[in-house]
Amino acid sequence: MPAAWQRRGYSIAAMRRQARAALPRPVFDFADGGAEDERTLRRNEAAFAEYALLPRPLNGAAARDQSLDLFGHRLSLPVLLGPTGLAGLFWPDAERAAARAAAAAGTVYCLSHGSVCTLEQLAATGAAPRWMQVFIYRDRSFTRELAARAQAAGDDALVLTIDNQLLGNRERDLRNGFSIPPRFGARDLAGTALRLRWLARMRRDLPRITFGNYVRPGEPADIRTLAGRMAGLLDPAMNWADVDALRRDWRGPLLLKGVLHPAEAAEAAARGIDGLIVSNHGGRQLDGAAAALEALPGVAAAVAGRIPVLLDGGVRRGADVVTALALGARACLIGRPALWGVAVAGEAGVAHVLDIYRREIDRAMGLLGAARLADLGPDLLFRRQQGMPPCPTSRSSTATSISTTSPVSATPG
Repeated sequence: MPAAWQRRGYSIAAMRRQARAALPRPVFDFADGGAEDERTLRRNEAAFAEYALLPRPLNGAAARDQSLDLFGHRLSLPVLLGPTGLAGLFWPDAERAAARAAAAAGTVYCLSHGSVCTLEQLAATGAAPRWMQVFIYRDRSFTRELAARAQAAGDDALVLTIDNQLLGNRERDLRNGFSIPPRFGARDLAGTALRLRWLARMRRDLPRITFGNYVRPGEPADIRTLAGRMAGLLDPAMNWADVDALRRDWRGPLLLKGVLHPAEAAEAAARGIDGLIVSNHGGRQLDGAAAALEALPGVAAAVAGRIPVLLDGGVRRGADVVTALALGARACLIGRPALWGVAVAGEAGVAHVLDIYRREIDRAMGLLGAARLADLGPDLLFRRQQGMPPCPTSRSSTATSISTTSPVSATPG
């Protein structure tokens, strides 16, 4: 018999509603919110509605296979858990819980640089595949240090996030008076017994929450001090020379996260980067930036299949994953949905979220007539405002009409 939260959690949106009821408002908004007017946050989700699917049920898809090969690992579904900072605010030991759920589901967990647990503590779980997120810091030796620690811990890939060189203006946090460590008034905890359950669960962990990867022996380990140090380490002067240096230091797959411009994508492929993650940081950095899905066709065309392209941003349905794959993504990353899952039920909640995507992708593939991920191409899509496409003579002719390397028209519409 499914638990009550599982029965209520029939979709990603339903899991979000449960997380909202379970968390104090400042904590929920810390994950849920975006920068400034949140235009990019909303566009990330809305962009999927501009594409319609064109089923071909007579292709026959009695059995569907969602598996894929990515950097030497066979994954069971094209949904990965992306890096989310301070996940330990949502459930005790949330990062390790989510990593175990990802491993059980046969997919990747990427640890945030700003995790509560250390990358070594995550490695001790044995969960795999594991990726590690890093930045280019003002102190370049710290970038090298984190990469070396990830190498020693046996992490399978390094994810260099390039769109966090300045802190985004996250106005929900300002309105809520969100602080690290968080403080809550009666209003924040009122309205539902679920928030009191969160407080009871977290009472032991809250005083000890910190940024585990930034703690150094003999130095203050409190989260307020470390948060200030982290902000001071961000460097808007980072450039391609820094990427090249990290490429030389890191032995293994290196991905760039935060790529939206086709020219930057082409440059990354030329410089030996192994994969790209099309992302705008979940709308939490530059408000007004292109939605991830809007930028995807241009990025995919720019690399022309030389390296895998992943999509991160606004993926809330299995059909969204199918749409992204049809536009050239190899797989999708999720961030907020994993936090909603862990906030509702810890490891079981993350497993449930991944199962929702698995079931929805399977259903969408079956109704489309796609037996394998390789069957998902641009011939199964059209943009609503452009009307139904003419009958294509081949898949490649349709792909040409959708994809472009132009930085202006890379944004559909």
